[in-house]
Amino acid sequence: MPVHAFIFPGQGSQSVGMGRDLAAAFAPAREIFEEVDEVLKQKLSKLMFEGPAEELTLTENTQPALMAMSLAVLRVLEKEGNLTLARKATLVAGHSLGEYSALAAAGSFSVIDAARLLKLRGQAMQKAVAPGEGAMAALLGVEMEQALAICAEAAPVPDSKTGERQVVDPANDNGGGQVVISGHRAAVERAIEVAKAHGVRRAMLLPVSAPFHCALMAPAAEVMAEAFGRTPPRAPSVPLIANVSAAKETDPAAILDGLVRQVTATVRWRESVQAMTALGIDSFVELGAGKVLTGLIKRIAPDAATVSAGTPAEIEAMLKSL
Repeated sequence: MPVHAFIFPGQGSQSVGMGRDLAAAFAPAREIFEEVDEVLKQKLSKLMFEGPAEELTLTENTQPALMAMSLAVLRVLEKEGNLTLARKATLVAGHSLGEYSALAAAGSFSVIDAARLLKLRGQAMQKAVAPGEGAMAALLGVEMEQALAICAEAAPVPDSKTGERQVVDPANDNGGGQVVISGHRAAVERAIEVAKAHGVRRAMLLPVSAPFHCALMAPAAEVMAEAFGRTPPRAPSVPLIANVSAAKETDPAAILDGLVRQVTATVRWRESVQAMTALGIDSFVELGAGKVLTGLIKRIAPDAATVSAGTPAEIEAMLKSL
């Protein structure tokens, strides 16, 4: 029998129209979207279904929207297919904000609390760095060790305004030779030039609104630490492979610490997938928008089975396969 990990996507998987067919086909999905709309006091579902894209991609909207999409899929699987996460999944994991979706799926947070926390997280991350001062870039054809060396070579120039050393850090180790870097725009641009000089296959700026998962996000980490004081996680029904440790976590205090550190730390997705396969996982089930994580896993663990669900047809197929 396959040993499943359920995985949940992060920023970049969103698209206008996500969830619309799901809501039309399944009442349990509509319930999730309505719950999130109500707690956030905004028509987030309308934004998901109809756009505009530039408003959906604002990080304070993208983060709760992707969580709502993932949990809507799970709610349909639970209600329509009699699927129980704790029976079907051995582990859960999520990419960046997807970690909140994973924890909500495993009962550490309610959907309502996860929506509130992600809205706050998005707002805090956006406010942490002034517009235009930060940037992110994708380096393709590199491994983590080379990305660290590129960042070290690009970072030492002091910031012209503060005199402090500029920041450029690996933000996402996505596997398959893909590392995303993040920091001050000038430092990221220097890193792109350093990467090209070292023969990196491709290095390009990404269209993002803030430099996520780097030291510049420290103010946002403080905001989240305070928020978790009011809304701490509970023990999950299924162990989590955490972004910051790439290891199995079940203790609420360790999960809370990881969620705070995750704001400024590298998302260790490649190592997380490797940890899951080392723990016996041979099948990955991606719930929510897009198939980004499925694509990454095919490069990290090519022998593992993968299945994704975000549409009514995909859900029907998944219920048969599970």
